[in-house]
Amino acid sequence: MLTIHGVTRSRASRIIWLCHELGLPFRQVPVIQAYRLSDPDAPGAPLNTRSASFLKLSPAGAIPVIEDGDLVLSESLACTLYLARKHGLPFGPADATEDALMLQWSFYAATAIEQDALTILFMHRAGQVQSGADQASVANASERLIRPLAVLEEQISRHGHLVGGRFTVADINVAEVVRYAQSHHALMDQFPAVRSWLADCQARPAFQKMWQERLAEPE
Repeated sequence: MLTIHGVTRSRASRIIWLCHELGLPFRQVPVIQAYRLSDPDAPGAPLNTRSASFLKLSPAGAIPVIEDGDLVLSESLACTLYLARKHGLPFGPADATEDALMLQWSFYAATAIEQDALTILFMHRAGQVQSGADQASVANASERLIRPLAVLEEQISRHGHLVGGRFTVADINVAEVVRYAQSHHALMDQFPAVRSWLADCQARPAFQKMWQERLAEPE
């Protein structure tokens, strides 16, 4: 059975969402991020990314990590793309062209969107007073996101999805990155196709199942 190391409140959410789409059973080992603990090295501390047993599995000390038979694989996008390719249609590629496009969109999200979207996630709180520095950081991140979100807007407006005209692992990977910025309504309202696509992705039963599991975990 597939094993996923990492709490759902992490990038493991991408893998868990895909597994629910596939109907793929898995065992989850709830490794928590060390930075979330006051003393991750204390005796009796929860299993975390600095725990010796986890570092044997992942010398980088980062979640998620999956084990699938003899394969130990880190990096969430590598994990989702591997599982989608292994299990095939409809979420995986039909051919080499689709495989390349799924790689393209996943890497585009990671390199062109994620960093600035995370800035918004951590610093933008609708209805809360922000420091001037935080406001400036959010404004700058939002400005940098206009171009990559416009690229997504064009693709989704024309094709409905990112690859093959259907919901695939590429949608999961990109949606989980764009999610970080979705609370910034002034930004997202500029991209109605992206906003609608993201809502449709998050309305899927597999996402909702993952999200409820995520909410059930301690913050």
